[in-house]
Formats: sequence, C-alpha cells, structure tokens
Amino acid sequence: MRIVSFSGIDGAGKSTQIAVLKDWLSSEGFQIKCLTFWDDVVMFSKLREFMSRKAFGGDQGIGRPEKPLDRRDKNVTGWPLTVLRLFLYFADCINLRRVVNRVEREGSDVLIFDRYIYDELANLPLNQSVSRAFCRIVLNISPKPDAALLIDSDPEAARARKPEYPLEFLHRNRNAYLSLSLMAREIVVIPPLAVEAAESKTKEVVFSQFSRSETELAPLSQSH
Repeated sequence: MRIVSFSGIDGAGKSTQIAVLKDWLSSEGFQIKCLTFWDDVVMFSKLREFMSRKAFGGDQGIGRPEKPLDRRDKNVTGWPLTVLRLFLYFADCINLRRVVNRVEREGSDVLIFDRYIYDELANLPLNQSVSRAFCRIVLNISPKPDAALLIDSDPEAARARKPEYPLEFLHRNRNAYLSLSLMAREIVVIPPLAVEAAESKTKEVVFSQFSRSETELAPLSQSH
C-alpha cells in the first residue's frame, strides 16, 4: 500500500487536488482509501473541539466567501497550549501508526490523507529548539508517505477562498509549513499555481515518488 498526504494552510486547495488525484488513480484501477486526519486519526477529536470552543470561543464550521468566520483554536498560542499540544500530537502520532496498519490490512492500494501529522506540527512554534526536537521525534516515528504534498498558497488568496483565520496567522502558518518541509525531506512543495497547473504538478509528483519507491504502477506509466 502506498500513502499520499496533502498538507497546507486553510484555503490552499487541498480538497480540490485530493478529488482530482482520487479520480485519476481510481480510473486506472487502483483501490483508493481516503481519510481525513482530524476525523479519522486525531485522538479525542470531539472532546478537543468542545474544549477549544469553551476555552477560546470563536466561530465553528467552514468559512466561505459569503460567510466569513472568526475561528479561535490552532491560531491561539501560549506556552501552556504548546505543552498540551506536544502531548496530544504525540498521541495522534501513535494512533496514526495504528490507523495506517489497519488500512493496510484491509487491502487498499493507495491511502490518501486529507492533512497529516505535518499539519499539526506546523501549529508549533518552530523557532524554538524544544518544538524542533519534538518534531524530529514525531517525524521519525510517523509513517512516511510515499508522496507527501505541501500545497503552497498565497495567504491572501487562500483567505479569500476560505475566510476563517486572521491573515497574520496564515502568513505565520505558511512559514511554519515551509520550515517543516526543510526538516521532513519527504515533503514536496507544490508552488502556488492555477488549479489546472497544480493538478498536473500533483500527478507528476505522485507518479515520480511512487516510481522512486519501486511501486508497480504500469497502468500509470502507460497513461503518463
């Protein structure tokens, strides 16, 4: 089984690229399993969402251009929260291994993740040595995707598509992702592109990374 993960700031276009990749691989005869990191991997996700709402307030749901939101969760900072996140993210990392092992036993050819452990690590203050050391530990323990895609995006454009978090946070979050991509060498950054160009680049990277890991993708090589 091969793993593909999609990461990036809110509004970067991950869902669009996931849908295109899923259709492409399915049309080539591969059995695809798609998981959402928050819903399918994160430990105590409902409780964490409830506690976050009680502690920080803020809006809930998904922001749209016609209905902007003001969320307060991962954009809230402070050292007590960082310590708590270290514990929670480590638990998520361990559960991620369990989930991947379970899906592999089910017999899927490709497992696609909408967000991954990288998206949690990008919430940490990576300018601090403790956070960077923690990231290295988690990156060593977590299953490495065969294709780990970071969908980069201009924060202003991303917020226009999905207005949920302050622009300042999106800039900070994007910088954290780019810093993380230097620590996790398996991450491939898809630069800000038009939708069609991003789709083509995503397919190219997935094909290249799968081939590099010596996966048998004969149908894809014929259509590439």
